[in-house]
Amino acid sequence: MSSSANSDQFSAHSPAQKRRAIVYCEANFAAIDGKTANGLVRHSERYEILSVIDSALAGQDAGMVLDAKPNGIPVCRDLQDALVQAGEPPELFIVGVAPTSGLLSPAERDVLLEAMGHGLSIINGLHEFLNDDPEFAAAAAINSVEIFDVRRPRAKTDLRMFEGSIHNVTCPRIAILGTDGAIGKRTTATILTRVLREHGVNAVLVGTGQTSLIQGASHAVALDAIPAQFVTGELEATVVEAFKAEHPDVIIVEGQGALSHPTYLSSTAILRGSLPSAVILQHAPARKVVSDFPSVPMPTPASEINLIETFADTRVIGLTINHENMSDSEVTAAITMYELALGIPVTDALTRPTGRLLDMVFEAFPGLKAKSSTALR
Repeated sequence: MSSSANSDQFSAHSPAQKRRAIVYCEANFAAIDGKTANGLVRHSERYEILSVIDSALAGQDAGMVLDAKPNGIPVCRDLQDALVQAGEPPELFIVGVAPTSGLLSPAERDVLLEAMGHGLSIINGLHEFLNDDPEFAAAAAINSVEIFDVRRPRAKTDLRMFEGSIHNVTCPRIAILGTDGAIGKRTTATILTRVLREHGVNAVLVGTGQTSLIQGASHAVALDAIPAQFVTGELEATVVEAFKAEHPDVIIVEGQGALSHPTYLSSTAILRGSLPSAVILQHAPARKVVSDFPSVPMPTPASEINLIETFADTRVIGLTINHENMSDSEVTAAITMYELALGIPVTDALTRPTGRLLDMVFEAFPGLKAKSSTALR
């Protein structure tokens, strides 16, 4: 039996028993277009990740490939290799690639159909809804498996318009924006939320993309699948729902794309729909051009900060570094340079102590520091 799941179903609380899953990321793991697989290897509340498929990296530990920290998740050559290493049959096959087109290649279609033939249900975060594809729908019925189209929005008759209820959210909202797409905004948002909670601050993450939904975010919406006239209203409603349900001290809003990006417009909806009190900006100093657009040079943090603070009534309170293609000493130098140039705290959320993330938030919102358990020690 096939199932046409949308983001509403994925924004429910994660099950107590994690379902066992293989992640498909051929030729893209640890790369920009593998961001869904990358995110799941780092963090998953919903699934037990058994392996990642990428033949070019087969035999390695996924954590070592991604962050130089072993996590026991093997990278496998192909589906057969992954099934053998899984031992007990897994339940799910997750599409871990996120190409700009949002579509599957013919080879990728074949692998997904093969997985369904082995009794695996499909978790699909692409723009291409597989339940609407006759070949996939038939395969789901024949093999008695499900297809979950994570990005499918609710019916247009049920979509929410912006209504101003965001003004009733009294806690701070901090948006994690960036200078490009696929630059680490979700990772930084996840780490910041976790660290705040570890220090006694009731922080809640609002996800805005398919990876957050697949990871198990309790409050999330795939913004880039929403028609333009509803996108700020859907985010507003999601933030309000999180505020009412969780009574948080602070809400962290995952960013999408970049305000300056020529094709990704989601940052405008985040700034309008969540009305963030503050922004933390993510930047990759080693990138020379915008991802997938080699003719577009990367913006500087200073130019992006100016754009954000001109476009919205907010302030940028910190900069976080994506260290791709950088040595550790280069990261240290970049942190020092940007702190001097911008006059705000700067860190790398993945390779530097997380206390600097707390500094960004506590310096901007002293009331949150007062709530923190660290203030009691």
